[in-house]
Amino acid sequence: MAEQTILEVKETLKGERKEFPCTPCAVAEDEVVILYKVPREGRVEDVVLPAGTLSLGYFWATRPYNAYHWVTPKGKTIGLYFNISEGADITPQQVVWRDLVVDVLVTPDGRCRVLDEDELPVEMDVSLRQRINGIREELVRQHETLLAEIEARSVCLLRKLGLIGLS
Repeated sequence: MAEQTILEVKETLKGERKEFPCTPCAVAEDEVVILYKVPREGRVEDVVLPAGTLSLGYFWATRPYNAYHWVTPKGKTIGLYFNISEGADITPQQVVWRDLVVDVLVTPDGRCRVLDEDELPVEMDVSLRQRINGIREELVRQHETLLAEIEARSVCLLRKLGLIGLS
């Protein structure tokens, strides 16, 4: 039997569209968790994602961000990467979200960094810029709580899927 897939569709402020086939882990009307296995080593800032890293993507229809929880094959957190977004449009076949450029990177050592603010368009709607700033501030303020919430969910999901042991 073929593995089930869900399509992650990322739309950018510039109107670009990128698609990523992923494995659905948990799908509900207002949230979805998807799994992607990193095929080759990558890097985000100073965070190395070795080949085989499990990337759990958390998308919510009601939250103004999504999150990628990067873990080792044993379930240890490598990093948590938030994308400020406009919330996700979720169906069993796909999750579509609009990337609002600014990201927040959290690492297990407690560091929390804001990325890509310099990439915001100069001629951006003032209310959208203010909204992005407010979401960024909230993510920075709540990063420890959000990391704990997502780590707990990821461990449960990965155990349920048989991808990590019970120890």
